[in-house]
Amino acid sequence: RICVITLAEAHPLLQSGKTIKNINYQISANCSRLQNKVSGKSKRTCLFIFQIQGAQFLTELAPLCRISSSDGEEYTIYSCIRGRLIEVNENILSNPALLQEKPSTEGYIAVVLPKFEESKSITQGLLTRKEYEEVLLKRRISTS
Repeated sequence: RICVITLAEAHPLLQSGKTIKNINYQISANCSRLQNKVSGKSKRTCLFIFQIQGAQFLTELAPLCRISSSDGEEYTIYSCIRGRLIEVNENILSNPALLQEKPSTEGYIAVVLPKFEESKSITQGLLTRKEYEEVLLKRRISTS
């Protein structure tokens, strides 16, 4: 039920050999994902968490962070999931290379907890590995 947000394998930062210059969780003058304060009782048996309080609520189109590369490009990374922001990975601020070297483990961007009643529909909407590869293939064909 927990969603770990990472860069997709096909993201330009992972494909083009770019160097990451900066990661910024400051979304606007009044909104920083680093100010997210989660509290409440939790029970970690079987990854079940309850009574989360104070976490920022995200929509699918809510920006999580902005990543700047050394060539001047900036990429906004969106939540893509409706739910509560449980954690942002502050380790990538001091070591941005983790995003490229270990994107699906230590280089994750954030952890989001969807509403319980929405988690099943979110899971059903995910692509399988094969479907994802087909999307990438179609994208390559259409751009060449």
